Amino acid sequence: MTLFTALRSLVFMLAFYVGTAFFVLAAVIGGMFKPAHVQSAATGWSRFHRLCVRWILGQRIVVDGDLPIGPYLYIIKHESMFETIDLLCLFDRPVIGAKRELLDIPFWGGIARRYGLIPIERTAGASALRSLRASAKDAVAQGRAVCLFPEGTRVPHGEAPPLKSGFAGLYSLLGLPVVPIAIDSGVVSPRGKFLKRPGTITYKVGEIVPTGLDRKEAEVRVHAAINALNPESALNGQ
Repeated sequence: MTLFTALRSLVFMLAFYVGTAFFVLAAVIGGMFKPAHVQSAATGWSRFHRLCVRWILGQRIVVDGDLPIGPYLYIIKHESMFETIDLLCLFDRPVIGAKRELLDIPFWGGIARRYGLIPIERTAGASALRSLRASAKDAVAQGRAVCLFPEGTRVPHGEAPPLKSGFAGLYSLLGLPVVPIAIDSGVVSPRGKFLKRPGTITYKVGEIVPTGLDRKEAEVRVHAAINALNPESALNGQ
């Protein structure tokens, strides 16, 4: 099984990265004419990734619960590279909050900005926060989902670190109800591991967190919901 899993992982890596080069080229060329072409290329890339995951790695994707679509702030657990790409299948042209350092990467950063990623600064001043709020409001006005990974980086399955301060800031700034989403992608595609195993990746949609709550209460609700697929001991700090 390990040899077969390794072979599958190798074929996936080769197919996915060769395909990625094609979509990046399409985004660069298309972006010269119209920004919407960058979004189309990105969506195609995500769909190609999902096909590779399903038919090469043998991983199924399941959504547990009804995923509301509308003016919400979607807060998502982050365990693997999988969800950073697959969100473009889950939503229509989602706008995703990303660390500003990622958008400063030569070449890739330019494509990300044209797509509409929102830069997140850990020590944002007033002007940066106003810019962030304006970008998110503009995305909502366009009917695009606003998504955030509140842990700031990928965490191994079973771990439940506290949320970064950026979540509370966005929650207050945007005035949008929150849809928390748990995911267990780290079980079959662990962070930083070459081997990716067959199995099921589940998105579990939590109860909507309304606007106007105290920051602490909102954080507690969201933290519990995005870790709903973790062992119970993760939330208890054991």
